[in-house]
Amino acid sequence: MTLTEYKHQWFGNIKGDLLSGLVVALALIPEAIAFSLIAGVDPKVGLYASFSIAVITAFAGGRPGMISAATAATAVLMVTLVKEHGLEYLLAATILAGLLQIGAGFMRLGFVMRFVSKSVMTGFVNALAVLIFLAQIPELDPRLVPSLTYVLVALGLAIIYLFPYVTRAIPSPLVTIVVLTVISLAFSLDVRSVGDMGQLPDTLPVFLIPDIPLNFATLQIIWPYSVAVAVVGLLESLMTQTIVDEETDTRSNRDQECIGQGLANTFTGFIGGMAGCAMIGQSVINVKSGGRGRLSTFVAGVMLLVFCVGLGDLVARIPMAALVAIMIMVSIGTFSWGSIAALRQHPTSSSVVMVATVAVVIYTHNLALGVGVGVLLSGLFFAWKIAQLFEITSTLSPDGRRRRYVVEGQFFFVSVNDFTDAFDFKENIERVTVDISKSHIWDISSVAALDSVISKFRRQGVEVEVIGLNRASATLVDHISLHDHGGAIEGTVFAVAKP
Repeated sequence: MTLTEYKHQWFGNIKGDLLSGLVVALALIPEAIAFSLIAGVDPKVGLYASFSIAVITAFAGGRPGMISAATAATAVLMVTLVKEHGLEYLLAATILAGLLQIGAGFMRLGFVMRFVSKSVMTGFVNALAVLIFLAQIPELDPRLVPSLTYVLVALGLAIIYLFPYVTRAIPSPLVTIVVLTVISLAFSLDVRSVGDMGQLPDTLPVFLIPDIPLNFATLQIIWPYSVAVAVVGLLESLMTQTIVDEETDTRSNRDQECIGQGLANTFTGFIGGMAGCAMIGQSVINVKSGGRGRLSTFVAGVMLLVFCVGLGDLVARIPMAALVAIMIMVSIGTFSWGSIAALRQHPTSSSVVMVATVAVVIYTHNLALGVGVGVLLSGLFFAWKIAQLFEITSTLSPDGRRRRYVVEGQFFFVSVNDFTDAFDFKENIERVTVDISKSHIWDISSVAALDSVISKFRRQGVEVEVIGLNRASATLVDHISLHDHGGAIEGTVFAVAKP
């Protein structure tokens, strides 16, 4: 990336980034507080984390316009650690998780996203949309909120969807927050507000070093949590990055995003914050509000701290109905409605992968687990489909003494049974030729199957010739048969295909 490109990412959309950053900052406050409560720590831990992660990823991240902060995905992983060992160990685990993510970036592990299919991505997005909506249910529970809340939420949604017909110069979610706050204050409405979520911090964060023993025992305690946070954080960040890429029709740097997330989490641990990652909900709010550049992420982080420390009394009086309306808008906009109709049009395997991803995420509230199941199913279906293209045909010579087997398709562990079943070891012949020129040997299972077939024929006194091996297949056969099979195919004639 050139300096000119980097400057454009900062100052190419100043007005849109400033306004969208304000909207995101206000929407981040109740979520950061809620995620702190999930982890079992003081609200300021999540708020400080959201501030620092957003600011640092604005500078060091690989996806301009994407919002990163404290999240539920990482918070739930820290619950047991906080209960058993306390806040200081959470901070240490956050620092270590950041270092692991930095290492992942330098090792260029961002490529793993290529293994996530479109069906998994659609399932991830739909599941997240459902989770975002379900997270608003407590604020709509008639046992917990007054009926006036529904009126405010409905008014908020009306402003969000109708105000753009008046003007798009100001993001409609920002107008929603201002209008509903003014109405709530002017009429002294008795509705839940941001202040009811928890106390906002009134001081700036300070640098600190976690008060823990620096020994191997501490590492044993925090290591499992740090690895889990690093993996889940990167997975959710890279998935969100892909979605923002598609929404903005631009490309970004995944390896740089890994490094940026790592730097953010490492620094956050030193100012008393918890680990976080990219947030698809807030990122969608940012994009739909006009945010495109790094400035929007930076403004969101800085204004979050300004609102909490400098304008805490005012921010605490923002009605939760305004933020609920915004998050419902995000949920509706995030869900891929076309995917429902596509269930009958797409291949059954693709639909199963998408539905399974959604189901697992909603049931476990674990995005990483749902994506993992989706990727696993995608791999299994792909292997099954490739195995269906595997075929072996044979022809007998006119004199009846030689048979030629032609192998077509990808030869790997799934096709092993079809391979071995295709040979007739009881046939009275003198020579067998196995032509693999139209196939490729991929793994140890296929080499073992070839080895077994050759051995069975040789025990019957039949001469075997294997022809058409490409160089990669020949190398694999030579290496594994020599070391793993004790020369079981020694004496067999091999012919390597010319490139």
